Amino acid sequence: MASGLSSPHLGSKPRWKWKTPLFALVVILTNAFGNFSIARGMRQLPALGTPADLIVAIFTPWVGLGVALLITWLLSRMMFLSFADLSYMLPLTSLGFALSAVLGRLFLNEQITPQRWAGIFLIMIGTALVGPGNPETALHAEAQGEECGARVARGMESRGVERTGIESSGIESSGVEK
Repeated sequence: MASGLSSPHLGSKPRWKWKTPLFALVVILTNAFGNFSIARGMRQLPALGTPADLIVAIFTPWVGLGVALLITWLLSRMMFLSFADLSYMLPLTSLGFALSAVLGRLFLNEQITPQRWAGIFLIMIGTALVGPGNPETALHAEAQGEECGARVARGMESRGVERTGIESSGIESSGVEK
């Protein structure tokens, strides 16, 4: 196998070693800076009174940036969960909450009580415990793909559907695009 590849499960496709730290970093940073941007933008606006005020707020620069970052956060989190366990991803990416608190203290002059700092410290300890572990203990769709493809093929054969190159790849062609 190439030096940049590892295979956590037999029969699974190779997984790049940098994938886990890259997605963890993207999820952490987009969460923290997205929340920070929304908080900064909302502090520049008067208190919201109606749902229409929310729509106006979304189109302000800081809030709009925060929304875009949090959309990126959600999509990158979904990608992360496609190859890592929830029980690994959640504690690791909770560093975003700690970073959000630090950003709030440094740039928004938020007062953080000793109790909150203790909570942030506990988050850091949890991350230190989980971070070095294996991100994947359950089989994900990538590892289950061959088994699923075989079940689909058996089901098609039992219905008398002839297999072609497309159908054997797991994509059914019935003349109608799905």
